[in-house]
Amino acid sequence: MNADPEAQRRLLDLAEVDAELARVAHRRRTLPELTEVEQAEHDLRSGRDAVVTAETAAGDLDRDVRRLEGEIDQVRAREERDRGLLDSGQISSGKQLEDLQHELATLTRRQSTLEDELLEVMEQREGTGAELDRSRAALAETEQRLADATRRRDEALADLDTTEARRAEDRSGLLPELPQDLLKLYERIREHKGTGAALLRQRRCGACRLELDRSAIAQARDAPPETVQRCEECGVVLVRTAESGL
Repeated sequence: MNADPEAQRRLLDLAEVDAELARVAHRRRTLPELTEVEQAEHDLRSGRDAVVTAETAAGDLDRDVRRLEGEIDQVRAREERDRGLLDSGQISSGKQLEDLQHELATLTRRQSTLEDELLEVMEQREGTGAELDRSRAALAETEQRLADATRRRDEALADLDTTEARRAEDRSGLLPELPQDLLKLYERIREHKGTGAALLRQRRCGACRLELDRSAIAQARDAPPETVQRCEECGVVLVRTAESGL
């Protein structure tokens, strides 16, 4: 294939633009902020689950506290009633008096047991409350971390969008300047190799960085300027200039 030497040199400009577009695409896929956002979102879900778990445990213990307090109030009310009856002197039967005293003793033991249970539950509630506070604080911290990571990700993506749009415009401007057959060759090579053209500098291919052997150097040196050269190793279009060392 033949192409004007100037068109071949313009192919290097296109390759440079495509290389930067490829770097932008790679950068877009591998932004560290993407990983940070993903991790923060995972931590946020875990943090919310932890808060719900702690809130549920605290709510259950609050219900236990109210239940025990209600039972203690009932026992106290019954004890006050029985003691009032005992102190009133209205009971003359020895059997009734003995039964009443037995019930009072039972109520006293029951109240003591309930108060011990209440104390234990209240201690558990205190621990659960502390855990709930820690979970909420950790969740707030994670929410802030996610917001920061999201902001930095969006800023980085916006910068990449700007660069991509600028270089895409440069590419559109270069395409009309290139012969269609040369451009098709370049695109076909780039599709398979990632790079379509490279500068031959000091007898080395600018794509694979390998030095040309003697026969390839002789061929590149002796070929007319309009003859399109290819790297024998990687297949890209080799553009010859004064830097080629031929």
